[in-house]
Formats: sequence, C-alpha cells, structure tokens
Amino acid sequence: MSEVSIKDNYTLCMLACGTMGSAILSGVLDSLLTFSTTSTVPVPGSFLACVTRQESADRIKSICGNKVEVFLHGHLNAVSQSDIVVLGCKPQLCEEILTSKGMKEALKGKLLISVLAGTTIKQIQEFVGPDTFVIRAMPNTPCRIRQGMTVISFPTPPSPSSSTVDLAQIIPSPSVRPAVEWIFSQIGRAVFLDEKHLDACTALSGSGPAFACVMLEAMTDGGVMMGLPFTVAQELAAQTMQGAARMVLEGSHPAQIRNSVSTPGGCTIGGLLVMEDGKIRSTIARAIQEATNIASSLGKKK
Repeated sequence: MSEVSIKDNYTLCMLACGTMGSAILSGVLDSLLTFSTTSTVPVPGSFLACVTRQESADRIKSICGNKVEVFLHGHLNAVSQSDIVVLGCKPQLCEEILTSKGMKEALKGKLLISVLAGTTIKQIQEFVGPDTFVIRAMPNTPCRIRQGMTVISFPTPPSPSSSTVDLAQIIPSPSVRPAVEWIFSQIGRAVFLDEKHLDACTALSGSGPAFACVMLEAMTDGGVMMGLPFTVAQELAAQTMQGAARMVLEGSHPAQIRNSVSTPGGCTIGGLLVMEDGKIRSTIARAIQEATNIASSLGKKK
C-alpha cells in the first residue's frame, strides 16, 4: 500500500476553478505574503487553475494576477503537474471530468479535495480509482472575504475485517492533514468532521449565509419601517449580527447574550415574544432540515 505525502512548495491546482476556487487561491496567496518561514507545515509554491471559458480565465487573472497559471481547456495538463487538486465543478459534471481520458493516470498518487455538495468520497473514489487519496471539504461564501467556515472530511479507515479488494491502495502521510487544514484556514475557520455530517454542514454553513441574510433583510426592513434611512438600518443590522456572532465565537452562549439584553418589561422581550409567535425557531430549524435533505440528493444521478 502506497502513501501520499505533501512536501513544501507543492503545486496546488484548482480543477474547474469557479468563485470558490478563486476565493481559495486569493486567500492562500495573501497569506503567503506574511507566512512564517519557520513553520513546519507544507505550503504551496505554485498555483494552477483550470477553466473552460475565457471570461473565467480573465476573472482569475484580475483577482490573482500572474501568480496563478491559468489553463483554458487544459485540465489534464494542469492536473499532471500538480500535487494537490481541488475539484470545484458542479456535482453533475463530476463524473465527466474525472473519467475523461487520462485523468485517472494524472491523479495517481495525488491528493484530491472535493468541494462538491452531496457527492460522497466513495462516489469520487469510484471515478478516480484506488490510487488517488480523496477527501471532501465544504467551504461557504464568506470565504471570499476570508471569513468562511470549512468542514473537512477524510475517508473512514477500513475495518480489519474488510476484504483486500475493498481497501484503498493509498493512505495519507502525517503531512496531509496539516497541509489541508492550512489551506482552508487561510479563508476562515476549518474543522474536521466525519463525512456522515457533511450534508448537514452543507445546509448549516453552506446555505447558512442565505438564511442569515433573510434575517438581516427583515431587521433592516423593520428599521426602515420605523423611520431609519435604509443604509443606516442595514449597517446597524449587519454590524449587530456580526457582533453577536463574534461574542458566541469567543465563548458566550447565545441564550446568555439574549438574556443579558432582555430586561423585565422591556422592548427586547416584547420583540422576542412576537418572534416566538411567528415560530421563528422551528421555521429556521426546519429550513436546515430541508436543505440537508436536498444536499444529500445532489450527487445522485437523476
């Protein structure tokens, strides 16, 4: 059984580089400007991006300049030169790209990171064969401003009772996990979870910005209705949500924050009761549930 290992100054390739791939490249490139040379974590030294449209190539160049080599219709050539490949296509295009002529050979012995919703490690492994180490990562839209949340999943190690035909032919060296964590830590926060949780993570952190923005818009509308200028109302709502979220990330419990604002007979408790009348908790929770169910079906063939 062979081992995939990541060395310093490796080549990072964005295969089907869209908005998320551009965000990852931009975040990593910016971080390297201040990166400590004493770090033992392997970091990329060169960058490749694969696209199929000229406007996409132009967009990457405008974001990343000449630090990224862009391949227009050159997937196979770019992957052949890479050490880590990040797959960012639409789920329905996954099989077409990974089973194209020569791709399996180009990916042999390499690390493939899929950021596709609903497409499992097992499905991707079937496309690329046992000689490529496949993991999944689920970043979200705020990665564009390096305030994202990424959940990373490694394949479950086979049990001792597994037959030899079921065993992966390649395993990760100790260098793989810190290298992957470093990439996604440059665009926000990163955590590791079992793959069985990724559909729920897709719904909560992947779709979450859209749900949060509905709340933000509603708060803004309320402010405008009560006489505030729109731009002021939106800034108040956005900064309030950001500040509350930061308090939670720094250790405060949401209920503690809510209770600290809710004085007896005050305006906050009155507003909270109206929200409870509208079943806001169950509505939001059900939205996460429905989004999870849909995420789980994205990688399935119609």
